[in-house]
Amino acid sequence: MSTNRKFNSAKKRYFFARPVPLILCLVALLLASCSNPFGGGKTDTRQPTKVPPARQTYTIPEVGILDFDTLDPALAHDPSSIQAVQMYTTGLVSLNNQLHVQPQLAQSWQLGDDGVTWTFKLKKNLKFSDGTPLTSTDIAYSLNRALLPATKSTVAPLYLGLIKDSDQLLAGRIPTLIGDSILTPNKSTIVIITSKPASYFLSMLTNTCAYVVEKSLIQRYGTNFTDHLNAGGGAGPFKVATYVHRSHLDFIPNADYYDPRPQLQKVSLVLYHSQDDAYQDYLNGKLDETEVPSNQLSSLSKRKDFKQVPQLWINYYTMNYLAKPFDNIHIRQAFALAIDKNAIAKTIWSNTLLATNHIVPQGMDGYNPQLTGPDGTQSLSGNPTKAQRLLQQGLQEEHWTSVTQIPPIHLTYVTGVDSFDQEVQALIQDWQRVLHIQVIADPVDYTTLLDRVTAATGNANGIQMWGLAWVGEYPDLQDWLTHQFGRGSTYNNMNYGENTSATAAIQQEIQKQLAQADASNNATTRTQLYQQAEQQIINDVGWIPMTQETTTFLRSSNIVGIVDNGQNIIPPDDWATIYRVQ
Repeated sequence: MSTNRKFNSAKKRYFFARPVPLILCLVALLLASCSNPFGGGKTDTRQPTKVPPARQTYTIPEVGILDFDTLDPALAHDPSSIQAVQMYTTGLVSLNNQLHVQPQLAQSWQLGDDGVTWTFKLKKNLKFSDGTPLTSTDIAYSLNRALLPATKSTVAPLYLGLIKDSDQLLAGRIPTLIGDSILTPNKSTIVIITSKPASYFLSMLTNTCAYVVEKSLIQRYGTNFTDHLNAGGGAGPFKVATYVHRSHLDFIPNADYYDPRPQLQKVSLVLYHSQDDAYQDYLNGKLDETEVPSNQLSSLSKRKDFKQVPQLWINYYTMNYLAKPFDNIHIRQAFALAIDKNAIAKTIWSNTLLATNHIVPQGMDGYNPQLTGPDGTQSLSGNPTKAQRLLQQGLQEEHWTSVTQIPPIHLTYVTGVDSFDQEVQALIQDWQRVLHIQVIADPVDYTTLLDRVTAATGNANGIQMWGLAWVGEYPDLQDWLTHQFGRGSTYNNMNYGENTSATAAIQQEIQKQLAQADASNNATTRTQLYQQAEQQIINDVGWIPMTQETTTFLRSSNIVGIVDNGQNIIPPDDWATIYRVQ
């Protein structure tokens, strides 16, 4: 999802989103993988036998949608559409199953000394699925098309906006980026110039809006080209065999795929109105995967086909650094350390969420297992004694002799979800029990919350504290840190580094460190800078991270070779090692 704060009915959490959702099939369980980091299920010691090619199939439900919103890479924004697009086409780079950027259509790349000129060398003998040669010209066409105003993509401006002059193209001031910031010196080379040094640009190019499409198919069929993908159009491991609207979408291996080809001979995405229907069809052997009904989580968790996978998705609370009493670091720390996160994850969320102190989620490259809470420990159950000491220190600094002098505190969140209401009440009880401070629940509708969060920027009279979540847009530490806390960031609504508190200077140094990491081309240096910044932001209580989301699902043990990750993706080349057994 785009700056991904949105409501997810399955997990009953709320997000603050830009108008259109983006990547990250974080709520789609469809292409999640097979290893189980939580160890759910029994160990299977049998030696599986691969079934014959005619039976090499994989059938997956798409629940709760009437049809795929789009199969156009430039427009795909919802999990189901993104999943389908990732089957039939690819881009210059992709993510592997550990969410590291790897070459895809590109064989290699080089960043120029200016820090903004990216030169990609393509693999040899690239072809579309109809056998037509694929060259740098096709990639340039696809990138430019995604950003053209006429395409009306809501995702391309976000993921391709780093390309120099993309804002001019989107505004209609120039007709094309080809020959400007997108260059094709020869058929096997494409050069992309960005508007500023940004090491995370490669991660952004893994989004489907950067994937290649076949110009001749679009010229022939226009916006309806996605109904003719059986005739070509993409360069992914599969090609579309059959698309029956409102029913199913079938894929078969692409005979012209440039890397090792899939072993599965048919992958079907089948539309279901009801999760109960999909679950029953899974039990009856008609599907190879299904979500776990929430009311059966406990009973199903011991099955060998049960999977639970941490997602790149953090639920958190944050405070307005300009509003009393949260302009005081010690009062912020006291509130953070008064919370028993483990108890909330267990009693409210039945351990479908993982209690966490982290901004950067488990499963991300650069995740820091050594990170601590504001008290210097890794406890997830709070630290009442230290919380009380910090509160007293904060009161003295504010020249208050009693908690009764603290201005009324309101916690703003989205109403209408029982479990979320229960979580807020548990927080209020923790703060009352440990700090003897009464916090007032302020449930509001979704639109109102978004408006109030935005209005808190630079506003000492804005809301004091609110609950939101972040789902990773692209797997780079920049998305979790600079994007949230950087100077001038749209999402720095808590006013981190943009206040007059006693620790503002330290916050501003962290913002400079984040900007340095954004531009660094040394992976080790970048990670160190980001991890140091994350720890300082946690110490300063930029967020109170609460829980990390997981997906829970069943997948047939007859499907082997899939590797789980926090974005629920199967990289294009992984399909070569996925197959069905007896």
